[in-house]
Amino acid sequence: MKRPNLDFNKPCNIHFIGIGGISMSGLAKLLVSKGFRVSGSDGKPSELTKELEDLGCVIHYPQAASNISDDLDMVVYTAAIHEDNPELMEARKKVAHVIPRADLLGSVMANYPTAINIAGTHGKTTTSSMISEITMGAGLDPTISLGGILDSIGGNFRIGHSDVFVCEACEYTNSFLSFAPTINVILNVQEDHLDFFKDLADIRHSFKKFVELLPEDGALVINSDIEDIAYFTKDAACKKVITVGSNPDCSDYSATEITYNSVGCPSYTLLKKGVPSGRIQLSVPGLHNVYNSLAAIAVGDLLSVSMEQMCASLLNYKGTKRRFEYKGMLEPNHATVIDDYAHHPAEIEATLKGAKNYPHNRLIVIFQPHTYTRTKAFLKDFAKALSHADLVILADIYAARETDTLGISSKTLQEEILALGASCEYFDSFEKIESYVRKIAMNNDLLITMGAGNVVEVGEHLV
Repeated sequence: MKRPNLDFNKPCNIHFIGIGGISMSGLAKLLVSKGFRVSGSDGKPSELTKELEDLGCVIHYPQAASNISDDLDMVVYTAAIHEDNPELMEARKKVAHVIPRADLLGSVMANYPTAINIAGTHGKTTTSSMISEITMGAGLDPTISLGGILDSIGGNFRIGHSDVFVCEACEYTNSFLSFAPTINVILNVQEDHLDFFKDLADIRHSFKKFVELLPEDGALVINSDIEDIAYFTKDAACKKVITVGSNPDCSDYSATEITYNSVGCPSYTLLKKGVPSGRIQLSVPGLHNVYNSLAAIAVGDLLSVSMEQMCASLLNYKGTKRRFEYKGMLEPNHATVIDDYAHHPAEIEATLKGAKNYPHNRLIVIFQPHTYTRTKAFLKDFAKALSHADLVILADIYAARETDTLGISSKTLQEEILALGASCEYFDSFEKIESYVRKIAMNNDLLITMGAGNVVEVGEHLV
């Protein structure tokens, strides 16, 4: 179905099924600020729904068919709402436009002359946050939609008052193909979400369609290290294609003379078309963040932000929640506890390589695999990536949206890790993991809780 038009100059009546979600509530607040009449429903009241009610939104608890009034112009629902939901079923009978959240986000985005979408298998949240810091630091007053929590905006959504929209664009279920970009950033294209995509070729096809969304006067910023990037660029309507990557011979933006400070944060000399163009210092660790920052700088240049301002904004960026986030010290063992969202083998490897530059004695990773399909698809890759740690401690797989029909478990992953000669333990509860860690942690150990599930709770309990 074609994405409906949504004109900020012609506010209408919109109802959100599942309005209490962090992303849905952000969009609802934005539309209220533009004069739309917003209603919604959720399972129970929360701080987010209370904020919306204070803004004048009518919110119903729980969801019911009777919540769908006759005067609604549009109904929006989240991926968590199933087709047999009574409210959704009633909306399909009575309302002209019943759309998923991604379609609404695209309709909102179409009202912004500068709409920056950041996509990739990994690095999206960090790069989107870097671009957010750059645009805010330059006084561009952007509207921002992120997939993580950024302290400087107090959450994952910011309502700006300019023509600039910064959006983290997720490829899962092809959500990003509903968007209306003018600048697209592609950080990497690798296998993931294989419960939706058939294979890597299918994923690449979706990213190619994402590029094709750009208008002729739009711009594409793409990692030149991606295999056969011509596949993505050769049919692009946009005239501007800007490359960032590790090889200065084939990248418009690259880095050289990379060094690390005492906590593993890199600094580097920026190369623009091979010419030294200033020294960049980051406040987030890891080589991967050098390349994330190159993409952010390329976007900053497109927006005519000064290099001085970009340097200051990147130095000011301390990371988002759950991205190499310092949680505290485990006492009396005096071990440092970090939390990281990495749940793909490439992300894990990048994080653990970055951690090598962080002062520590042993590197201990407490890993919670995320979904059975991902664990099965990348079993050997997970084992190889995790083997960079001195000790791996595995929790049970976080099922998320799945049920175990694949015969895969964390014990299977443990066997693969042990076969590589690495040290690995498995425990069937967080309580057992915490007890074990308290026994074996030593002074100057670096403990990283890792995964996209609720493994963060382990580190929080330990500190």
